[in-house]
Amino acid sequence: MIRLSKKVEYGLIAIRHIATKPAGEIVTAKEIADTYGIPYELLSKVLQKLTKSGLIASHQGMRGGYALARPPVEIPVSLIISAIEGTRQAIVQCLSEGPQTCTVFTVCTIKSPLTKVQANIERAFSTMNLSEIV
Repeated sequence: MIRLSKKVEYGLIAIRHIATKPAGEIVTAKEIADTYGIPYELLSKVLQKLTKSGLIASHQGMRGGYALARPPVEIPVSLIISAIEGTRQAIVQCLSEGPQTCTVFTVCTIKSPLTKVQANIERAFSTMNLSEIV
């Protein structure tokens, strides 16, 4: 079955945790890591990617941490995934890396149905927003 990477799982857990707090409340990476048993170093890298993409805001200083940069209803799950993974994620290699990476592409009998499945997955992630998982 289709699986999200650990980085994406941790990112979704973290941004959901941040979204459950009152608007403007700051959450630390340590708090998130400790609450969910997520490796701190990996979580920090994921939070940096979410910050760089503009989904969360980083606050420096003694009481620093992270807060949402925009309302949860304006953050599609697909944007969270792409912010963390960077490239298009697909269920088969030829859909993510191109037909040249597949030795059976020209005679493949499953690429058309899998393209439809891929489109449905992408549609689900792009129409679902953060507020729906909070």
